[in-house]
Amino acid sequence: MLNRAVPAMTAPRASAAAQDQRTNRPLATTIRSIAAGDQDAFTRLYTDYARMVHAILLGRVPRRDVDDLVQDVFLTAYARIGELREPEAFGGWIAAIARNRATDHLRRSHPQEPLPDEMPGGDSSDAETFAILDVIRKLPEAYRETLLMRLVEGMSGAEIAARSGLTPASVRVNLHRGMKMLRERLGRDTA
Repeated sequence: MLNRAVPAMTAPRASAAAQDQRTNRPLATTIRSIAAGDQDAFTRLYTDYARMVHAILLGRVPRRDVDDLVQDVFLTAYARIGELREPEAFGGWIAAIARNRATDHLRRSHPQEPLPDEMPGGDSSDAETFAILDVIRKLPEAYRETLLMRLVEGMSGAEIAARSGLTPASVRVNLHRGMKMLRERLGRDTA
């Protein structure tokens, strides 16, 4: 279904033990390195958080615009990294930047005319994927973002918790409730 492998919710709750996943350094050390101009540290941070940002944007904007907006979000974060007062809150901070960027993008975009149904082209599995994505986009934000991080980005529950600042229990609840809603809305058995 939604198995697109791409580079990448919600409540900005900082994890006291937040760490750079590549080096096991405290996230605060990585943030300070970036503020001092260390581009390798920023590359590591991008690698750790891109899938989360991608999922947040995918839940809000047309798919064709997501990759460019991911880059915009990280450029904004890089330019404003010195403004981040609590480095451990980076996940929530960059998630907020992504949400705001998506909102700004939608305000500026022009309405698109849908193509007629009888128009040839496209794979039927693509049509199913887009239909499911459309259903996910209509779910409440916490479920939408958590599901996209899990189903599209392939992030584990622990990874989602570490990046988003949610507790592991909140991630489990969001995934469980989100999957239940998704199944119901797709008209599939919830067992």
